[in-house]
Amino acid sequence: MTPQSVITLIQQALQMLVLISAPLLLTALVVGLIVSIFQAATQINEMTLSFIPKLLAMFAVFLLAGPWMLGTLIDFTRQLFSSIPQIIG
Repeated sequence: MTPQSVITLIQQALQMLVLISAPLLLTALVVGLIVSIFQAATQINEMTLSFIPKLLAMFAVFLLAGPWMLGTLIDFTRQLFSSIPQIIG
């Protein structure tokens, strides 16, 4: 196992992490921005007003993107397990 193969493996894992977490993080970012603009316009500073819409939107995105996320993780894990003999030897 060379240092280059370890770096490549870590790079692939980080890319997978960003790819899998992007839909949920972007949803939270967009909903948070919309709610904060609404709060600034109406001067309502209720904490649950920012939390509940984010939670509901992320749940909806997780329901929609969940099968894709799981399939992508399963494919990456299968690829990782099948490449173990090549990485070791």
